[in-house]
Amino acid sequence: MDGLAVLDVGCGDGTLGLAMLQYGPRRLAGCDPDARMVARAHAQAGREGCHIDLAVARSQVLPYADETFDVVTCVTVLTFIADPEVALREMARVLRPGGRLVIGDLGKWSCWAARRRIRGWFGATLWRAARFRSANELAATINSVGLTIHAIRGAIFFPPWAPLARLMAPLDLSFGRAMTIGAAFVAIQATRP
Repeated sequence: MDGLAVLDVGCGDGTLGLAMLQYGPRRLAGCDPDARMVARAHAQAGREGCHIDLAVARSQVLPYADETFDVVTCVTVLTFIADPEVALREMARVLRPGGRLVIGDLGKWSCWAARRRIRGWFGATLWRAARFRSANELAATINSVGLTIHAIRGAIFFPPWAPLARLMAPLDLSFGRAMTIGAAFVAIQATRP
């Protein structure tokens, strides 16, 4: 990311953005629809003595000019958007030609998703509104906005039970390269032609 312009869509409290600063982006921007989260990101960046251009904005209406960024990240955001195509179209719009989109979202076919669905059924508002998508569904939507996919990986195949997770975690990287079914997290890398 050295010398690149980077945007973190759904930046939350800025944790990912601050971690990306170690790779030397020329510009780092972040946006989130929750003004409280943007305020936390701003405060956290201030404590670290860093600068991140932050905005309160929804992923479906990004407040940036066309072809502004070399890299756009979007982690655990699409799960909470009814129509991800609109958001992905906006992310593609702000990417420069040759720019890279990195999506990380909660997988549809995992015990983690099942657990969250059950929490939604029992009243957890956040999880009631969540829409879990498979890697194929995410990939189809990314392709539909004109981006070219280069990699799809799964992560966190172990269950939400610490003893079993400790046993299975060493196999996670191998599983993630081979498949996404059962993965709690799906990562996709794509570029704008």
